Amino acid sequence: MRREVTVELSSQSFWKTGIRSDVCQHAMMLPVLTHHIRYHQCLMHLDKLIGYVFKERCLLQLAMTHPSHHLNFGMNPDHARNSLSNCGIRQPKYGDRKVHHMYMRKKGINTLINIMSRLGQDDPSPSRINHNERLEFLGDAVVEFLTSVHLYYLFPSLEEGGLATYRTAIVQNQHLAMLAKKLQLDRFMLYAHGPDLCRESDLRHAMANCFEALIGAVYLEGGLAEARQLFGRLLFNSENLQEVWLNYPAHPLQVQEPQTDRQLIETSPVLQKLTSFEESIGVLFTHVRLLARAFTLRTVGFNHLTLGHNQRMEFLGDSIMQLVATEYLFIHFPDHHEGHLTLLRSSLVNNRTQAKVAEELGMQEFAITNDKTKRPVALRTKTLADLLESFIAALYIDKDLEYVHTFMNVCFFPRLKEFILNQDWNDPKSQLQQCCLTLRTEDPEAFDQTLQTVGPSHARTYTVAVYFKGERIGCGKGPSIQQAEMGAAMDALEKYNFPQMAHQKRFIERKYRQELKEMRRERERQEKESDEPDDSRK
Repeated sequence: MRREVTVELSSQSFWKTGIRSDVCQHAMMLPVLTHHIRYHQCLMHLDKLIGYVFKERCLLQLAMTHPSHHLNFGMNPDHARNSLSNCGIRQPKYGDRKVHHMYMRKKGINTLINIMSRLGQDDPSPSRINHNERLEFLGDAVVEFLTSVHLYYLFPSLEEGGLATYRTAIVQNQHLAMLAKKLQLDRFMLYAHGPDLCRESDLRHAMANCFEALIGAVYLEGGLAEARQLFGRLLFNSENLQEVWLNYPAHPLQVQEPQTDRQLIETSPVLQKLTSFEESIGVLFTHVRLLARAFTLRTVGFNHLTLGHNQRMEFLGDSIMQLVATEYLFIHFPDHHEGHLTLLRSSLVNNRTQAKVAEELGMQEFAITNDKTKRPVALRTKTLADLLESFIAALYIDKDLEYVHTFMNVCFFPRLKEFILNQDWNDPKSQLQQCCLTLRTEDPEAFDQTLQTVGPSHARTYTVAVYFKGERIGCGKGPSIQQAEMGAAMDALEKYNFPQMAHQKRFIERKYRQELKEMRRERERQEKESDEPDDSRK
C-alpha cells in the first residue's frame, strides 16, 4: 500500500525558476514525436511497395498497429517512464479512470453486455479503438470476397466443394503471411517487443492479420478496385497470370446472350413466372436466366435454360453478404471490437435470418424443383437460406455490389435494432453457458446429455437434456444434435431463473424503455394485420 510521506526541506540556497513538471512532461514527449516523424518517413517506402499512396496517413498507421503496441519512448523506454513518474505530473489523466479504458477493454460479461447493448450510429463515425483488429475484421471479408468472385468466374465448371477448397488455400493465414512477407510488413508493424511475438509462428500469424488490416484500409480509402489490384499483384509474380486473374470472363449465361436474354421470356413459362418476382422486389434483371438459375434447386437436372443448379451461386452469395454486412457494421458500430462485430454479423448472416427474409419475399413460391405436380413445397430453413444467398449472387452478377447494398439496407440491417434489444446476437447455448459461469462459485457449469436417438439414419430425431447443479433444467429435440442442444438451452433459459438473465433484461429495459415500447406496438400491429386475412377467409 502506497503512503504519502511528508519530508521537510530547508529552502535556503534554493532558487525559484518557474521550471515545473510540465517541462519534464514535454521533454519526455520528444522521443515519441521523433519516432512518429521517422515512422511516417518509413511508411512512404511502404507506399511504393503497395503501389498505392494513402491520403489519410493515420489509416495506414492504424493498419500497421498491433493490439500489443504502446507509446515508443525511444532506446531507453524504462528511463523515460521513470522520469515521467518521478518528475512529471502525478496523474496526467484526470477524472474517472474507467473513461480512459472504456474503448480498450473487451473482456468480461459486463463489458460484453454493455457494448452489445449499444445501437448503431445513423451516420458513419470514426472509432476510438487504436489498433488494427477492426480493420483486420473488414479486410478478412474483403479477401474472402475477392477470392470467391475470381474463383467463381475463372472456374465456371467447378462445383462448390472445389471452389471452397481453393478458397481455403488462398485465404488461410499461412498463405497470407507469405503475401505479407512480400510487402515486408514485419519491418513496418508496430508491436510490443515482448515475449508474445518472439516465436516465428506467432509473428507470422500477426503478419497475416496485419495484411488483412492493410487490405481493409485500402478498401476503405481506395475502394474495391484498388484492393483487387493489390491482391492480384501479390498473388502472382507473372504479369500473364496477373492478367488472367484480374480480367476474368463473364458468366456463361451472359456470354450466350451478351446484351440481354429477356426476349426468351415469351417462350419460357419458368421465366414468365419470375417476372412477377421481379415486380415485387422492383428490380428487372438484364439476364433473367441468372435469376432462374438462382432459384433452381440441386434436385433439378442439367438444362439449357439455366445451365445448372444454384449451389455455385450459393457459394458466391455467402461471401458477398459477408462483405456487405461487415462493411456496414464496421462503419456504424465504431465502439465494437472485432469479437463484438462478429457476434452481430452472425446474427444477421445466418440460416434463420436468411430463411425469414426469403419467406417474407415469397421466394419459396418461385423455387424451381423437379416436382411435376407443381404443388407448393414446404422448404427447409437451410434450403430457403440457400435460395436467398443464390439470389444475392445473381443480383451481384447481373447488376453490381451497390444493388446488394441497397437490398440489405432494406431487408437485413433494420433487423439489427430488434436483435440488439432482444439480445438475439447470442445463441441460446452460449447464453446459457454465460449464465452458468456467473454462478460458477456455487456449482460446476451446465452440461448436455443425449437422451434418445430415433428414426432412420437419413431422418434422425435427437433428444438432448441439459443439467445444472445435478438437476435437469431443460430438454430439446431436433434433426441434429446441435439443434437439439439449442432447443434444450432455450428451454432451460425460459424455465430456470438465472440472475444474469434477469440483470440483462433490466439493463435493456432501463436503457431502451421507449424503443422497446415502440417495437412491441409494431409487433402487435403486424400480428393484427396477419390475422385479418384469416378472418376474411372464414
